[in-house]
Amino acid sequence: MSRELRRQAPALVLAGIALLAALTGSVYAAGRIDGHSIKAKSLPGNRLALGSVPGNRLKPGAIAGSRIAPGSITGTQIDSATLGQVPSAVHADAADSAHDADTALNAVNAINATTVNGHGAGCGAGTRAFAGACWQTAYSEAAVSAPAAAISCANQGGELPSPLALAAFAQQPGIALAAGEESTGALANVAGGGIYGVATVSSSGQIDYAAYNAGKKYRCVIPLVS
Repeated sequence: MSRELRRQAPALVLAGIALLAALTGSVYAAGRIDGHSIKAKSLPGNRLALGSVPGNRLKPGAIAGSRIAPGSITGTQIDSATLGQVPSAVHADAADSAHDADTALNAVNAINATTVNGHGAGCGAGTRAFAGACWQTAYSEAAVSAPAAAISCANQGGELPSPLALAAFAQQPGIALAAGEESTGALANVAGGGIYGVATVSSSGQIDYAAYNAGKKYRCVIPLVS
């Protein structure tokens, strides 16, 4: 061995040892480095392979909404309880409220309506709503026969009341029947042989009969819609 080779031999040995150590250390590091060995923020996102980090390893709020590609998250992956009310739902609620308000307003208008299908609705002056019709609160000034009373009521768009209904109306506050009896619209064969009488109601509420041509006071019942 030449003098020059003997002089370089230690350096070559050291270089070989260093190379062996470097190769061995790389292999060791490749087998020993895992996620726990990496410091936070030491790797940029563009150095990670797609799908290498599962979603359950990400902290809540770690990814801003602006970093998520459109359409990358579907409805099945979103917890609906975490969402507020969307604008369309607000508009739907408003529409329901408007519909309810219109319904309520229409109901009020129906109660306060003065016409129904073009016909007058409601009770006029001198009458009171009772049993689905408008009853005259005062009896007639003149006493007439039952046929004449029936004609008078017909001319006013009404009719004579039934005996039981008139007796019930007499129990209303502020209502008094005529002294004696008031005629009703009921007829009965009281004596047989074609002799008819007219049912009457006394001021005390008693039902009786009188001759159809006897002069009696009366009141008319006008339909609520006329």
